[in-house]
Amino acid sequence: MRVVLQKVLWAKVEVDGEVVGEIGPGLCLLVGVSRDDTLEDVKYMANKIPNLRVFPDDEEKLNLSLLDVKGSILAVSQFTLFGDCSKGRRPSFLGAASPELALELFKKFLDELKKTGLKVQTGRFQTHMKLSLCNDGPVTLILDSKEVLNK
Repeated sequence: MRVVLQKVLWAKVEVDGEVVGEIGPGLCLLVGVSRDDTLEDVKYMANKIPNLRVFPDDEEKLNLSLLDVKGSILAVSQFTLFGDCSKGRRPSFLGAASPELALELFKKFLDELKKTGLKVQTGRFQTHMKLSLCNDGPVTLILDSKEVLNK
């Protein structure tokens, strides 16, 4: 599972002009599921992300987590995170999970995040979405469960 995480002042996702997910301060997550991902990857990410210390304390040091600041999450499924651009000019998406597996694991990821008590919003799976956000910092991180779980 691969996640591009951005600390945001606000974020929203629209489908056909309708806002389907919107948050205030928190984290915007672009979430890619690979064909090799399992529930172990989901649980790792769902535990790691809310506990990452990416919010400033009183001394402006990144010492507080999303749980500490009681922020929100906007999670958007993003199969293109597994696009392989190493050959040719068109990305290959063979590393991405099938839509069925991706939806199953993405839903489990959302369920695990919701268990933390945080407000969790999302886009609409397998649709053309427009994502707007105000990156705060900017703080942008890339997390890949396989980089940790396969060591």
